[in-house]
Amino acid sequence: MNNESKSEESKMNFFTKIGLFIRQIIAELRKVVAPTRKGLFNWVIAVLIFVILLMLFVTAIDFGMGKLVLLVFG
Repeated sequence: MNNESKSEESKMNFFTKIGLFIRQIIAELRKVVAPTRKGLFNWVIAVLIFVILLMLFVTAIDFGMGKLVLLVFG
């Protein structure tokens, strides 16, 4: 950001800044592209596989630590 735009922003009043912010939000929302049905399905499958793998990993760690504690403390 250069000095001119900083000084221009400081000269803007509160309501002008809010209006600019809302216009910027709307401009960004117009860029959003909704996923296709196939793309959405692929992402859902990928997330489910990841969650299942993470659950298996945590279960294995929990089971292993439980066995280790029983082995150490009897």
